[in-house]
Amino acid sequence: MDKMLYVAMTGASQNALAQKAHANNLANVSTMGFQRDLEQARSMPVFGESLPSRAYAMTERPATDFDHGPLVETGRDLDVAVDGDGWIAVQAADGSEAYTRTGSLNIDALGVLRTGSGLAVLGNGGPIAIPPEEKVEIGQDGTISIRSLGESPAVMAEVDRIKMVKPDLASLTKGTDGLIRTRDGQPAAADATVKVVSGFQEGSNVNAVDEMTSIMALSRQFELQVKMMTAAKENDESMARVLQM
Repeated sequence: MDKMLYVAMTGASQNALAQKAHANNLANVSTMGFQRDLEQARSMPVFGESLPSRAYAMTERPATDFDHGPLVETGRDLDVAVDGDGWIAVQAADGSEAYTRTGSLNIDALGVLRTGSGLAVLGNGGPIAIPPEEKVEIGQDGTISIRSLGESPAVMAEVDRIKMVKPDLASLTKGTDGLIRTRDGQPAAADATVKVVSGFQEGSNVNAVDEMTSIMALSRQFELQVKMMTAAKENDESMARVLQM
């Protein structure tokens, strides 16, 4: 009975964790550039001092879905979306290099180009600084051009170029902060083939219907696990009454 109860208990616990993963995906269905998390469950043997004769359920996040989200037109000059495969390099909160497909950019009071979440966008030599300007244009190759204050509309000066990378997806992992990093922690090399489109943002790649269906299926599995625990309890009580006779 204890084996049945243990398997059911771990199954119910891991079902709850899996529901959290899908609920997080569903909560980010409208988050620009969000990459949904995948989850799976498997049976794991219990290792200890004796032979691993028992097993338990384990939910894990094996990977991230790197499929592209839909392009949403905004018409804003500083909104950019990666066209096809590739990533925009940013400076994470800890100073390391990370990657995102979220391209809602802004220029702060010091002239530093930042994402909507406040992360500095990286260029050829580090964070990109924009001089005082009247207009900013971002080309398909990530080149940033400005029209300086007082200059005629025909005079555009190139300031920097956004660093864009396209490493092998198998070498990438998603952190708890939602940013993408290389598994070995080393910066990826810039790739000139990556293109961006100005005036667009990439939407989330989460399918709300799929996530709701998964949550409902996991909820039913949780109920079955609880019923198994109840059955184990009833069987144990019945066996105890037999032994008392």
